Amino acid sequence: MGGASWCDVPHAWSVANVRTATIASQPLPSVIARGIHLPYHPDVLAIGPVVTLTFASGTLEIRSWPAGVTLPACCAWDDRTRCHRAAASAYAEVVRALVVAKTAYEDRARAYPELAGGARVHRDPRPYQSEAIAAWSAHQGRGVVVLPTGAGKSHVAVLAIEAKRRSALVVAPTLDLVRQWFDLLTATFGGPVGVVGGGEHDVQPLTVTTYDSAFLHMEHLGARFGIVVFDECHHLPTAAYALAARACIAPFRLGLTATPERADGREAELTTLVGPVVYRKDIVELSGDYLAEYDVERVSIELSPDERALHDAERALYRAFVQSRGIRMSQPSGWGQFVMQSSQSVEGRRAMAAYRRQRELAFAPSAKLEYLANLLYAHRRDRAILFTQDNATAYGVARRFLVPVITHQTKVRERSAILAGLAAGTYRAVVTSKVLNEGVDVPDANVAVILSGSGSVREHVQRLGRILRKKGDKRAVLYELVTQETTETFTSDRRREHSAYR
Repeated sequence: MGGASWCDVPHAWSVANVRTATIASQPLPSVIARGIHLPYHPDVLAIGPVVTLTFASGTLEIRSWPAGVTLPACCAWDDRTRCHRAAASAYAEVVRALVVAKTAYEDRARAYPELAGGARVHRDPRPYQSEAIAAWSAHQGRGVVVLPTGAGKSHVAVLAIEAKRRSALVVAPTLDLVRQWFDLLTATFGGPVGVVGGGEHDVQPLTVTTYDSAFLHMEHLGARFGIVVFDECHHLPTAAYALAARACIAPFRLGLTATPERADGREAELTTLVGPVVYRKDIVELSGDYLAEYDVERVSIELSPDERALHDAERALYRAFVQSRGIRMSQPSGWGQFVMQSSQSVEGRRAMAAYRRQRELAFAPSAKLEYLANLLYAHRRDRAILFTQDNATAYGVARRFLVPVITHQTKVRERSAILAGLAAGTYRAVVTSKVLNEGVDVPDANVAVILSGSGSVREHVQRLGRILRKKGDKRAVLYELVTQETTETFTSDRRREHSAYR
């Protein structure tokens, strides 16, 4: 059973008198009353107005704060309600300040219970999973754990929930991951497990939701969970999703990701929203013992003479337009400016068409598709996942090689059937754009082919991770097909800036 901590009733007595109490010459008994926490004094305890904490629409209202106690910097005076106010996520910091100052408070904010029962299924953690939980606990149950895909991040979350035994909310980016978490929590803790999202709204002490649903509902649900787990937490530092984290009082927070780094640099916000990175292991540290051994091969593809002439001509046309308008595509706002300005003239629309055509030629030249045919034949007894940057390329590959395709347009039932077919060996290959970067578990898959992609290190590591789940003596291989003397060369160099590719 998880023990009480400073955010529950630490070093405190609960008594029935809400406003004043004078107790002399005898120790205080522990009398249970709703949420009134008073520091113990062996002789005399006299208090004035009790500080009250209230959860209100994703914020924390703080009333009757004593003049002699330092107010946390996260709190501000709200003239509208004549009280101090902070984001609900400041609950832990505010309670800690009250406990340190030995100040009485009435906790009307906390609505999360202890879990009535713990896990009914126990699996021995791997050494690095035990280390991760120890590091997280040492940081007051707040922080980010970075582990490769297939290394068992979800089991770390199960261990955290079991350690704290507080009602828990798991936030995941997709409905497929929500389903996987629902199955895991049900099997581990027994029912019921709630789901918020995808047309369901069932809130239980153990609940799973999407980031989108958390953003929509956290102002109402934010007081009901003592621990929140952010799966694939690199999604969290956005304007909308960050609001969900701030609207939740959960004192215990765990972020899980294989790659916390973001292209916009906002991963630094995770420290405030969840906690610092408290534990990290990369692919190279776990391959062999806990992940499949793997090889990475980068294959250079040449354009045909006709393709080269067309590519260079279209690229020159597109670049001329961009330069004439002073647009810098390397800037974060560059793409948006190009889209806006290209829509305002015939010349601009021609430049956009040229951009798309030179991109298509780089993504899927004839030689790349011919080489893919050789790979599919060489690995005809394996299970392969083919990754593309866009849906058009994915559908083109599916038609040419008669393999199933999964995009964001694929219905859930069809997607599940395709993945089940890949796992069973009915299909030997599946082509996808970006939707399988996260949230797919196919231990039998041992070949990945990167036909095209972005320059994101995170995306590349995630795609490698799809084939690294250990099964027997499996050895995985990732092929990266790169069209020479196009932007793909630069993109490939950028996305390989990770220890897994060195």
